[in-house]
Formats: sequence, structure tokens, C-alpha cells
Amino acid sequence: MTLGQLQNLPDKDLIEGCLKNDRLYQEALYRKFADTMYRVAWTYAKDDDEAADILQDGFINCFRHLDRYKFEGSFEGWIRRIIVNKALEYYRSKRRKEEVSREYYEKQEHSTDDLLSGIQARELIGMVNHLPDKAAMVLKLYAIEGYAHREIADLMGISEGTSKSQLNRARGLLRERIQKLNG
Repeated sequence: MTLGQLQNLPDKDLIEGCLKNDRLYQEALYRKFADTMYRVAWTYAKDDDEAADILQDGFINCFRHLDRYKFEGSFEGWIRRIIVNKALEYYRSKRRKEEVSREYYEKQEHSTDDLLSGIQARELIGMVNHLPDKAAMVLKLYAIEGYAHREIADLMGISEGTSKSQLNRARGLLRERIQKLNG
């Protein structure tokens, strides 16, 4: 069977081939999900190189623990969770001891729709990626992944209050950058 044919197999068949340590099946599984998971990793990374590292390490974990997948729920969702957890590990490994200052910004009169008009998604993600690490990670986990503040606090090793304040900080900084862009 060719690599292309293998990629079209159901996930269960690919997983079973991988569990037998068949390199062709492993490559097919990787290629089937790599693009989607790279986009997930890129969302959490500071740059393309970090996204590639997160992706690679995430797939290493995926293959290492593939025997733990119970064929319950989405396999893609299972891999996504591994990639997000790997991004959190990257964040934790490089985060600073303390953010120097906690800034709160007054609510702006402009609505979010007015602020976001004319901004492309890639530009917005770029702005989020330039936020301070902790604020950006909280914003991504809350807004993209749908985690509650209590879950974010547990994942990041911070308090629930810190999660809330970092989300407010991220929103304020993002609002300020968007307003500067819009003039």
C-alpha cells in the first residue's frame, strides 16, 4: 500500500498499524494530521520555529502514548489535546518568575466590532502572539479552547484571580494595539 492510500484509511486502521511499529503507518498518520495540528501549535507559539518544535514534540508524545487512546471520541481531538498540553509545557518552561507590572486599562468606548473591522485574522493572531507570554496564553486558552478560569489556573500553575486579571490585561493590550492600528 502506498503512503497516499494509507492516509485515506480510517483512523482505527492507522492506529493499529502504528501500534505494530510500522513506520509507513506512522508517517501516514503524521501526514494526515500534521497540517491541522501545526495550525493549533502555531496559535500558541511565538513564531514558526516554536510551532514546529511543539508539533514535533507533540507527535512524539502521541506515538509514545498511542496505546492509551481508547477509541472513544475524536482521535483528532485526542491529538489536539496533546499539542495544546505541549504548548503549555513550552510556555511553563520559558515563563518569567513574575510579570513586572499588572496593568488595567479602562474600557474603551469603541465596540469590538468597530475595532476589528479591517483586521485580518492573521494580523490579529500576530498581535496576540506579541502580547506578554502569560497574558497571551490565558487569552488563547480562554477564548480559543474554551477553558474556564479555574481550569486555566490549574493548567498554568497560577491562581484563578491571576487568570482573570491576565485575561483583562490581554484584552486591554490587544484593544490598545488595535486602536493604534486603526488610528
